[in-house]
Amino acid sequence: MLNYNSSINKTAKIANLEMTEVGPIMKLIIRGKKREFFSSIGKLLNIFLPNEPNTSSTGNNITALWLSPDEWMILANEINDKTNNNYVIENELIRDITKANLGAITNVTDQFILINIKGIKIYELFSKSCPFNFNEFKNKKGSVTQTIINKIDVIIHNKDINEVSLLVRRSFSNHLWSWLTDSGRFL
Repeated sequence: MLNYNSSINKTAKIANLEMTEVGPIMKLIIRGKKREFFSSIGKLLNIFLPNEPNTSSTGNNITALWLSPDEWMILANEINDKTNNNYVIENELIRDITKANLGAITNVTDQFILINIKGIKIYELFSKSCPFNFNEFKNKKGSVTQTIINKIDVIIHNKDINEVSLLVRRSFSNHLWSWLTDSGRFL
């Protein structure tokens, strides 16, 4: 049985922003290049992996984020049971992708924290300590970028107008959370 411990376990409402840690959410990194890899992934996940840089695809159960030409992060669309870390999708991917030598599957569920941020000042907050230019990004639903905020590596997924998912490594999550809430007070 999994003993899920939330890293942040808080909700913050500051300056027209609402920030919440979402979890536990299954997170997998998948890598591959072969044609058979893409067809197997499509059949198993019932989704086409995004092939355009910095984009995403969303299906009924999962969302796929493009990270590099041969790397994607797969996120469950629903919160998982806190008492179980056995994911059917992961087992199927390992069986049909890894064991068939088509690619690699790595479970990063415990490595990354997912923070959902809603509000009209999201990009104003990010611009305080992020070198990325969000002008086009914020208008493209499904956009994905890997960048830094306050010297911390993050993955940002534009879910909708005024709503993003921010993925950060667990070891930096409390530091980033403190920065987000402190900087949000000055918007």
